[in-house]
Amino acid sequence: MEAYTGFAEVYDTFMDNVPYEKWAEYVVGLLKKYGIEDGLVLDLGCGTGSLTELLAAKGYDMTGVDFSEEMLEIAMEKKRQSGYDILYLLQDMREFELYGTMRAVVSICDSMNYLMSEEELLEVFRLVNNYLDPGGIFIFDMNTPYKYRELGEDTIAENREECSFIWENTWYEEEQANEYDLTIFQREENGLFRKYTETHLQKAYEIETIRRLLEAAGMEFIAVYDAFTEEAPREDSERVYFLAREKGK
Repeated sequence: MEAYTGFAEVYDTFMDNVPYEKWAEYVVGLLKKYGIEDGLVLDLGCGTGSLTELLAAKGYDMTGVDFSEEMLEIAMEKKRQSGYDILYLLQDMREFELYGTMRAVVSICDSMNYLMSEEELLEVFRLVNNYLDPGGIFIFDMNTPYKYRELGEDTIAENREECSFIWENTWYEEEQANEYDLTIFQREENGLFRKYTETHLQKAYEIETIRRLLEAAGMEFIAVYDAFTEEAPREDSERVYFLAREKGK
């Protein structure tokens, strides 16, 4: 099955421990550091729109792109409840198209790790550069090779009243790829549970590889930070943030 189909319905339930407000404050702090206090911003791989909504609340004119129709349906429901004027587009980030340029592009929660080759990453970086205003900023996070190695061969399970999941993880060192089989059990109105199974694949990249690809895409590499800081990544950093800038197409 495609990733984020059955999982979409319970995604927010199992992500309720993610401090999206803190993440949004961190991203906004970086945007403001580079002079972007308002204007058009793209959330690439926006999922159910949790960060998109928070950035809209901060005054940004938000567009969200995601490849999962099921995730975007939930994002649209959040939009109806909040009333924010967010444009959501059902598109593959490897070939997304916008109506104009953006002051900034952001992508969080390791969306870029789903790109399984340098060629795919380069294409996305080129598209981002193409749709950035002159001097526009690109901010994205990635899980590190260290994090995936630490996960290794492991099984994680969580049980909630209305849904449960089993996460079976496998790390392939030679391919620098991480695979997890996700089995979800969701309670239905009749009290029975429906079972969904998805397989997710992600790839780990070294920092220097990302820098090289950003520069090959025509962008200026600004910095890489240990997540939620402005400090250099450590050997045991599990998530890092990259910043790049459009420097002339």
